Amino acid sequence: MSNALAGAPLDAAEFVKSKIRTVPDWPLPGVQFRDITPLLQCAKSLRVLIDLFVQRYIDAKLDYVAGLDARGFIIGPIVAHELNLGFIPIRKEGKLPYKRVSQSYELEYGTATVEIHEDACKPGDRIVIIDDLIATGGTMMAGKILLERLGAVVVEGAAIIDLPELGGSALLRDAGLPLYTVTEFGGH
Repeated sequence: MSNALAGAPLDAAEFVKSKIRTVPDWPLPGVQFRDITPLLQCAKSLRVLIDLFVQRYIDAKLDYVAGLDARGFIIGPIVAHELNLGFIPIRKEGKLPYKRVSQSYELEYGTATVEIHEDACKPGDRIVIIDDLIATGGTMMAGKILLERLGAVVVEGAAIIDLPELGGSALLRDAGLPLYTVTEFGGH
């Protein structure tokens, strides 16, 4: 047996965290960028990650998985496929071709807008929103608002990484959105 296949990780979340690279001072000095590329490149860690989400939502009676632009588009469709569900892309402004619903949110310097097609879901649909990380919570909050405007029930927000010191997870929970994150990192 090769070393790559020897032994299962004792803790799946720690194994996933060990595959996330920290890039200091990117894109700005003082920022610790959490890069999920190594996690995605490793077949074993990608499988462990997806299995964590699938095990969490297998009995949740969901109708869709929604993913936030852009890294939520990487893991969201895989989770949706594994759960035998459809996928709803929540895109950055100007990327969707059909009739859309928009929601703006605050950034550190300015605002941004996300959109979904107006027929993305119907009232009562049960949806989980997935992204790579929760920082300030603005994008996930905007996605929640959009889906709820269409009548959907947002069951939970999910992410690989929580950056709790940036306040996003507290903001989302205070707004009534339950959260599931695989791991967290301190600092920015």
